[in-house]
Amino acid sequence: MLTLSNVETHYGSSQALFGVSLNIKPAGVSTLLGRNGMGKTTTISSIMNIKSKTSGYVSFNGRDITNLPSFKIAKLGIGLVPEGRQIFPNLTTHENLIATANITKTKNLTWTSENVYELFPDLKSRAKFMGNLLSGGEQQMLAIGRALLTNPKLLILDEATEGLAPIIREKIWEALRNIRDSGISILIIDKNLKDLLTISDNHNIIHKGKIVWSGSSAQLRSSKEVTETFLGI
Repeated sequence: MLTLSNVETHYGSSQALFGVSLNIKPAGVSTLLGRNGMGKTTTISSIMNIKSKTSGYVSFNGRDITNLPSFKIAKLGIGLVPEGRQIFPNLTTHENLIATANITKTKNLTWTSENVYELFPDLKSRAKFMGNLLSGGEQQMLAIGRALLTNPKLLILDEATEGLAPIIREKIWEALRNIRDSGISILIIDKNLKDLLTISDNHNIIHKGKIVWSGSSAQLRSSKEVTETFLGI
């Protein structure tokens, strides 16, 4: 579904990604793992062309999206839940949800605001609350719901449960299982390896701007040296 080939990205004269190649399969969950500062968010920004790539190739469903503007990449079917959530503080919960919703189709939309409220009941009771009055967990639910209303084929989450209370994290993981089961592919960045191993099919580890390991959950569970060296676990 998504392919990165030899992607290199710079911040000025500093190189952040060194030939990153990655393949995300349809109808599954993949992860991008690594310590802080190793290039995870830069990889996501390069996929979405939020950060322009120096070289390399990115394709989505067989289409070259390397140099497309970010909004066109989103319209093709990639929904992003960014690090820091980036919800609109001066809009209500409901207004946040529908602000970027896919309204180009009139029939057979998989995700509507009603579906999102069913997935996250906490949001329904706060539909008229301003975005800046929501808790961190509610804001993350809102960011996921907002991305779902673009009716994506691939959902990307940068730090899916970072800084959230355990009970909220569990709600997020359960929601992601439901999203996965609906047929949407998911790419997750997160530090909670225990939960990632239960939900994901394939894992990719990035270290100093390079993909250094890829494999299944079973392979990662048995690779203690890999997790200790590159994840500090």
